[in-house]
Order: sequence, then structure tokens, then C-alpha cells
Amino acid sequence: MKKVVIYTGPLCGYCDAAKALLKKKNISFDEIDISENQEKRDEMLKKSKGAQTIPQIFIGNNHIGGFHQLYALEKENKLESLLKN
Repeated sequence: MKKVVIYTGPLCGYCDAAKALLKKKNISFDEIDISENQEKRDEMLKKSKGAQTIPQIFIGNNHIGGFHQLYALEKENKLESLLKN
């Protein structure tokens, strides 16, 4: 299964919703809080090609986007296939 990384920050409802969806699906993930780490924020900006909002979600080398994109993948039954391929 591909590694899932989610960049988050404090008091972020969409971050919480994305993590809850992943947990509900029993998908493990690495969470990186960018609020106190400028290097990780810069890493997120580079990997996401400049996306500044949180969460920013990555599955393997694929940039998924934020919560809405993650939810759309789940709704379209495409999330599991992204994790496996």
C-alpha cells in the first residue's frame, strides 16, 4: 500500500475531516503539522506546486489536493485503487 502523507495545521476543520475519513477507512497516514515548522511548510508548497491551503494530501507521489478532492475520490470509489497502484 502506498504511503499517505497529510500536511495539516491547528484548528483546521478540513484537516480533521480528512483525517477522520482516512481513519474510518483504516488508512494509515503520516501527519505533518506545518504551523510550527517552516521547512515542512516549504516542503508542502514545493510538492503541491504552490498550494497554500491545508490540508494537502499525497498518496505515494500523487498530489491529491485537499479534503474535497479526497472526499470526491472516496465517493467515486477510486481511493482504494490509488492506494494499491
